[in-house]
Amino acid sequence: MQKLKKIAAITMARNDEFFLSRWVDYYGHELGNENLYIILDGTDQNEPKNADGVNIIKLRHIEMSRATGDKYRIGKISDLANELFKTYDIVIGCDSDEFLVVDPAVKKSLRKYLSSIKIKTTVSGLGLDIGQNMKTEKQLDPSKPMLEQREYALLSTRYTKPVVLSRPARWGSGFHHVKGKNFHIDKNLYLLHFGAVDMEMLVKKAEKRGADWVNHLRRRGNGTINLTTTKKAHGTGYIKIARIMQRIFRPIYAPGKPGMLGLKWVVKIPKRFKTIQI
Repeated sequence: MQKLKKIAAITMARNDEFFLSRWVDYYGHELGNENLYIILDGTDQNEPKNADGVNIIKLRHIEMSRATGDKYRIGKISDLANELFKTYDIVIGCDSDEFLVVDPAVKKSLRKYLSSIKIKTTVSGLGLDIGQNMKTEKQLDPSKPMLEQREYALLSTRYTKPVVLSRPARWGSGFHHVKGKNFHIDKNLYLLHFGAVDMEMLVKKAEKRGADWVNHLRRRGNGTINLTTTKKAHGTGYIKIARIMQRIFRPIYAPGKPGMLGLKWVVKIPKRFKTIQI
């Protein structure tokens, strides 16, 4: 009988109730709420209503530039991850709108699958950036799972992130790389990013930043949404090709990250992914 490893998941969030509650639901189901760690950026932040048993850490919010803030946040998360390795075998770190999933065809839970594979310090899932097709898809219904309402994704090197660690290490900003380590893309893991899942959601966020931000978004659109709306969607065969390409190619400016020669492929999300409750 397979011995299951002890796995923790960490995220850090501010003013992000919508995704954070789904993050708790998903990773809590896969790993148990007691193995979730949320760092809330600000003592004014409310805990998710479904966070019973979750480990919550509140930090004083400090205004910083984006780059400085990214380094500060990933530093806090890496520190916590390295501390957790005193009691955990594996640590997952990701943003609250990112979900590491096992291909449903494998028919294994996330914990069972990660316990069954050999991890060389880190492992990545193939990045799928979920986007709204403005021609065919309605505004997101928050009462229903998101994957039931979206059909398309951008095959994104940006979200092929090494979010899984098997020993102490340090992530780079945004979890995009692990310092001093190569990345390894698993054949059955995917990292689903939902930041562009709904245009109106993006507009509401822009409203908090001012009218100029809203006007810019309305005029220029969102990169992922523009692509999932205008580009022809390829079949699932392109997913296999993209995984191979990202294993082989590296950007000249970032040899520790995956590359796809600048190609931007939109694919139809496999129907079997509709069973994933996010």
